[in-house]
Amino acid sequence: MYLEIITPDKKVYAGEVEAAQFPGSNGSFEVLDSHAPLISTMDKGRIRVTTGKGDEFFTVDGGVVEVLNNKIIVLAESVLS
Repeated sequence: MYLEIITPDKKVYAGEVEAAQFPGSNGSFEVLDSHAPLISTMDKGRIRVTTGKGDEFFTVDGGVVEVLNNKIIVLAESVLS
């Protein structure tokens, strides 16, 4: 599955992932391969990205996540780390 994390200033992350966990406005949720289409808002919190090399974490100030056809696009207000 392909993930992009984008802020108004730059592309923060782009690459293949095994799983991704997001701080959804109605609670945390995880996206795995072949996930159903989804659009959700995010609160301030931490995104966990799982790849074959391990986990990476990104702290976001909120935003929107879209999942469609094994592609995840995150439009974040800002990424703190």
